[in-house]
Amino acid sequence: MGIRDRLSTIVITATLTSAAWIVVGGGWMAQPSTVQEGTGEPARARPQGSRFVPAPGSWTVPVQGVAAPDLVDTFDDPRGAAQDEERTHEALDIMAPAGTPVLAATSGRVEKLFTSEAGGLTIYARAADGRTLLYYAHLQAYAPGLAEGQQVRTGQVLGTVGTTGNADAGAPHLHFAILRTSPGAEWWEPARAINPYPVLTGS
Repeated sequence: MGIRDRLSTIVITATLTSAAWIVVGGGWMAQPSTVQEGTGEPARARPQGSRFVPAPGSWTVPVQGVAAPDLVDTFDDPRGAAQDEERTHEALDIMAPAGTPVLAATSGRVEKLFTSEAGGLTIYARAADGRTLLYYAHLQAYAPGLAEGQQVRTGQVLGTVGTTGNADAGAPHLHFAILRTSPGAEWWEPARAINPYPVLTGS
């Protein structure tokens, strides 16, 4: 075999080897595991940005005069009287006298003003990140002029503490929940509950 033939063979072999590594290696690198370890079930891709990390200083306790150390973590408290109704609270009950101003826990937009059997007079607000909903319930009244679509800032008065809905008439409080959703989701769609206690206390 001549020198020219040997060079041609080397070039062809190198080219084919490189191509094989690109196809096999690239394919292997691009494909994530499709089976959950130890379950045999298909793995679910973890949504990007699913971890909720509030910006420092951007949140406040949503009841005037209540400090973070005064809060009690009621997020995992049981609710429901009958066995088939048992559930966890997934919110904070912030106790305060009726008529105490309720504040925007963080900046955002009023999504929905809604009266429900359980929550009574309520507010759904979407935080500035577009993915976090804040739910204020059992209000006595809305702040004058509050309207859907209105931009609100941290600490702005939204309404007052009350006992509307299924709240105990002798224990006025704000039922406050944080719900993690997606920018395009409606206020009424299912969402993942986030414990407000560490968010408001920085713990």
